[in-house]
Amino acid sequence: MATVAFYNIVVAGLFVVPVLATGLLAWQWQLEGQRLHGTLLLHLVFGCTSGLLVITTAWLYWLKRGVSRPSPSYLLTLEAITALLLVSTAHLGGILSGVNLPAG
Repeated sequence: MATVAFYNIVVAGLFVVPVLATGLLAWQWQLEGQRLHGTLLLHLVFGCTSGLLVITTAWLYWLKRGVSRPSPSYLLTLEAITALLLVSTAHLGGILSGVNLPAG
């Protein structure tokens, strides 16, 4: 199970790069590079920050590979902060896509 979790985090770290790239490309194509503000700017900032945190977490796990002792508390704290930021980013994306609008 630990091996699967390790590869899950590392692959997530690798796939952050195309996710961020397509998000930035969508901004350039859809909005023609105009200045962002409000919820869209917050979504961009949260997305880039959470992406960097995912890459950092994957990198730290990569450095720790082969070590069988439990993860240090700073790594678990980093994972928790990353998860909260990812959830916040997804929530903002839901608001922007309109899925959170009231029925009617």
